Amino acid sequence: MNIRYILPVALVALAPVSEVPAQCAAGELEVTIDVTTDDFGNETLWQLVETGNACDESPIFIGGQTDYDCSDAGTDLSPDGGYPNNTTITEGPFCLTEGGTYDIISIDLYGDAQASFTVLVDGGYIGAFSGDGGMTTHTFTVVIPFARDLALTESTTGFFCEAGSPVTVAGTVQNFGGSAVTSFDIAYTIDGGAEQTSTITGINLAPGATRDFVHEVQWSPAAAGTNVLEMHVASVNGDTDLNPTNDSQSSDMIVNPAIPDRMDDFLATTPVLTIVADADQDLLVPRDLDFHPDRSRNELWVINKDVPSTGGSTVMFTAPGEPDMDFLQQRDINARHFMSLPTGIAFGDNGNFSTSPGIWDANQNQATTTPFTGITLWSSDPAIYAMNLFGPLGSHLDMLHVTPKAQGLAHERWNRYWVVDGHNQDVVMHDFRADHGPGNDYHGNAIIHRYPEVSITRDPGDHIVSHCVLDKHTNWLYVVDHGGQRILRLDTRSGSIAPGSPDFGPFESYVEYEDMEGATVEVLITTGLQEPAGIDLVGNHLLVSDHATGEIIIYDMSNAFAEQGRISTGAPGIMGIEVGPDGRIWYVNATTNALGVVEPASGVGLAETATSGFRLHPNPSSNVLYLTVPAGLAANTGVQVIDATGRISLNSNVTMVLHGLDVSGLANGSYSMVVAGYPQQRFVIAR
Repeated sequence: MNIRYILPVALVALAPVSEVPAQCAAGELEVTIDVTTDDFGNETLWQLVETGNACDESPIFIGGQTDYDCSDAGTDLSPDGGYPNNTTITEGPFCLTEGGTYDIISIDLYGDAQASFTVLVDGGYIGAFSGDGGMTTHTFTVVIPFARDLALTESTTGFFCEAGSPVTVAGTVQNFGGSAVTSFDIAYTIDGGAEQTSTITGINLAPGATRDFVHEVQWSPAAAGTNVLEMHVASVNGDTDLNPTNDSQSSDMIVNPAIPDRMDDFLATTPVLTIVADADQDLLVPRDLDFHPDRSRNELWVINKDVPSTGGSTVMFTAPGEPDMDFLQQRDINARHFMSLPTGIAFGDNGNFSTSPGIWDANQNQATTTPFTGITLWSSDPAIYAMNLFGPLGSHLDMLHVTPKAQGLAHERWNRYWVVDGHNQDVVMHDFRADHGPGNDYHGNAIIHRYPEVSITRDPGDHIVSHCVLDKHTNWLYVVDHGGQRILRLDTRSGSIAPGSPDFGPFESYVEYEDMEGATVEVLITTGLQEPAGIDLVGNHLLVSDHATGEIIIYDMSNAFAEQGRISTGAPGIMGIEVGPDGRIWYVNATTNALGVVEPASGVGLAETATSGFRLHPNPSSNVLYLTVPAGLAANTGVQVIDATGRISLNSNVTMVLHGLDVSGLANGSYSMVVAGYPQQRFVIAR
């Protein structure tokens, strides 16, 4: 480490740590600064200056690469020496004026991710700072912190949930006080109702340190709607928090209606199949799909395998399957690394989503013995995802690198996902925790747990997926073992950290990377599957797609997972499956490049918008369709019937429909009836 001290005009001379007196002069306070480097600590240079001074203008202290200066910021330099990588270095103590403001000028010589800084005054936390690019200025004021000051810095409770499904209330606290925190209480309310309190004990949270917490009482929303979640620090070390201004977090919770379980209706009669999109809508070897959790966006996302040289892509379908359906294909600028040969896509409850690359090495070096690949975290914000605004690393939010040839993934909560590792033939929990932001490269914040007691075999051709799905009611993870032609499940709440280190990796530093042992693993289904690929669940039913037969097999979870029936999609090649918000089954076929939807011929749950005053009956229909309309609607009001491709199939008017509309000439499938000024009414023709 190279350190250079410069004597400022207005301050006392500062000496190395060993030479600083134990106590500062009157009017001064002792300040230390912890510098935490990233994977390239050698690129760090920083200065401590009085606020208002420019870089290189009377610096109080210079640390890191002291043979360089401010003009070298962001010039693609990566010299030897300086600070070590992924290390925290304590600089100081400095005797600074009480009440004075000072700047940390952080420089990265290369010009990407900078070091982070934590400032302590008399041992108490004042602030933490980080930045990106070539140069960033951080300002702090020298004051003595409160003795007890625990801040609730973030709620990591998902924004989107479903009625009847348990919600994990979680967040992050940080000790802003001068004393260590050994216990604290966290409380939450829903819409100002009864308070639920959880006590966290057995900790030793030093000043400046952070801790994630999970409230011991889950919230189970009873009905769809919007609810306000308010969390706050209720006590610290058994006493009052002395700074209540940073104790609370409030967020709106969007509760979606529960997805109906209509599997019995699918099997009652032959269901209706509709191909919604194909290669004309930019589908190129689609392998998985998922709905955006914000249902007001009405989006279904499909992920394409594509080829290694370009990386995969996504196709976002807005109003999927409806007459006004639109689609948008997007490929990130660095998809060849972060989304190479993707096998899966899963949305989180915070609007982020993750993808699982199916490649051996995301750096496109397939001969390497130390692969650098794994699942990637993305934002679904249209101003971020796939926008070429964030530099050469594209728009990705984070990436972890211990699951080569990943076969699929499932969301748990916030930024936590479960992954089927095709190379190591097991299952791995990835918690990104706080991401590094779009286009950055610090991945060390993660917690990763590997479950080697789960054993799967991937497709030797590296094409057919082995997906997984998490039951958030029970915390069982259901896993497709493609090569074993079976279905397993893992109790994600079971097991403990095994001694020693994992045999595979890591290839970079993480907060925690451990093997788990003693977990509960069960084999559920061992017969009747040829090439199992996709998986989903709804209510009491588990669904598995068979790539070889093109079938969706339905199992009764309440009856020892007995096979209840099969739905033929008409062509082999099916992979990902997803039960949509209205209970219909959606799927992708990687052979025919198709997105399809299956709906029960019985018409259970098909749209009859009571609030609009309309009702179509019977639904499904075979020959004649009747329409009940609001009072006062003009008899000559135009009515159109539109098929799933958006083409007009019939023109009529309200009078004719009231007396029965002849639909005997329409082919089987999904249609919409359009009456000017009113919501579209969806119906099915089935014979």
